[in-house]
Amino acid sequence: MVRLNRIYTRTGDDGTTGLVDGSRAPKDSARLAAIGEVDEANSAIGVAVAALEGGDDIAALLQRVQNDLFDLGADIATPGDDFTPSEMVLRIIAAQVTNLEDAIDRFNADLEPLRSFILPGGTIAAAHVHLARAIVRRAERALVTAGREVSINPNATAYLNRLSDLLFVLARWLNRAEGDVLWVPGGSR
Repeated sequence: MVRLNRIYTRTGDDGTTGLVDGSRAPKDSARLAAIGEVDEANSAIGVAVAALEGGDDIAALLQRVQNDLFDLGADIATPGDDFTPSEMVLRIIAAQVTNLEDAIDRFNADLEPLRSFILPGGTIAAAHVHLARAIVRRAERALVTAGREVSINPNATAYLNRLSDLLFVLARWLNRAEGDVLWVPGGSR
């Protein structure tokens, strides 16, 4: 259980941040950039949840995702090549990726097949979900970059990839009553 009595510690004033194993890393390292992008994605999902009206099952799903993203941040902040989870070590596992795939399949079943690229927008909730999707994609790119410097759990990368797919499907699902906003190639020439 995490317990924070003080919010400031001053330990990061030298430009470093503590990792799970007690070592420190520069705040501008690729590892910390990826953790920051995951945090931003989590915050964007929180905004999307706040914008939902009557989407209780989507809100519950996205709140589970937010919890997973904290696990993912801890995973990225844990140095080493052993990606086996334990009671003391949080790692993203294949079942968490499968859970996203199951949700994608469930929500996508009600949607018409795509016949065009869609513009990110529609309802307020869908627009927030689209924005969260774009931020998750950025987090995924940052994690791939970090993987060139440090060992990254392959399930963590797969999780972010699948999460952006889920958010795309959820945005479409939230727009299903009004329909997708379709891209018209060259439409404003």
